Amino acid sequence: MSGVNRVLRGRRAARPSLLYAIKQVELVVRAHLDELLKPAGVTALQYTALTVLQRRDGQSSSAELARNSFVTPQAMADLVSGLERRGLIRRDRDPNNRRRLLLSLTDAGRAVLADNEPAVRALEEQMVADLDLAEREAFGDYLNRCRAALATEPPH
Repeated sequence: MSGVNRVLRGRRAARPSLLYAIKQVELVVRAHLDELLKPAGVTALQYTALTVLQRRDGQSSSAELARNSFVTPQAMADLVSGLERRGLIRRDRDPNNRRRLLLSLTDAGRAVLADNEPAVRALEEQMVADLDLAEREAFGDYLNRCRAALATEPPH
């Protein structure tokens, strides 16, 4: 076996696990998002919560938002309070269950999402720049299938 083949084989063996790679991508994306969103005064986690609410506007409680944003209910309660104080979301009583509060985006919350969408899309584009269209579609499909396989509830 040539020296080059031994080096290549060693590199393959030293490749990090998929879980490690996914976590590293998450950390890099979060750092970029935090920097990108700093002028808007929101964190990556707050932005993620706003995007979840955008998809399910007026249909989610704080507990459901926590599950869909992958944070604890306590962390989400603090996050929701902060977003509400800033006027980005509001809480309304569920007409079908008066004890349940449903979260909705305000116009200011929608504006934060709209104002930052181009930069967030550019970051996503940068992340997949080396993938062709078919690879991008497959990558998105693979990630969603992995998420679904680990979800305790159906993905939203």
